[in-house]
Amino acid sequence: MHLIIHVDGGARGNPGPAGAGVVIREAASGRFLHEAGYFMAHATNNEAEYHGLIRALQVAAQLGGRHLTIHSDSQLMVRQLLGEYRVKSATLRPLYDQVRKLLAAFQDYKLTHVLRHHNDLADRLANQAMDARSDVDYTQRGR
Repeated sequence: MHLIIHVDGGARGNPGPAGAGVVIREAASGRFLHEAGYFMAHATNNEAEYHGLIRALQVAAQLGGRHLTIHSDSQLMVRQLLGEYRVKSATLRPLYDQVRKLLAAFQDYKLTHVLRHHNDLADRLANQAMDARSDVDYTQRGR
């Protein structure tokens, strides 16, 4: 199954209370399979971005995804994962390593940097998690 994933992360205070938004759709039908925001008590923007991608990849594996198209507005994360930037941060390195390990389980993937306005639902979900100070999950709302 081919899945389209949008992820976003943010922090208030950087570091501070943080959230990550994850949207997963089936590519063939466009059907929404997962929409959630995940709260982190304390993280940086970049850590939240990686945590969002980790959550997305875990859910994609549970859904039976084999082919992924991943969109993120984090230029740093995308370029690090594409090998264009080195991972210098000691706090990002284990997150980067975890993402690489999770990606290896899929048949193929495409990782794309998108402008923020092309990632608005994932952004809203991240902000909703920060506002609620807890995870929010709209997956079952029957789109």
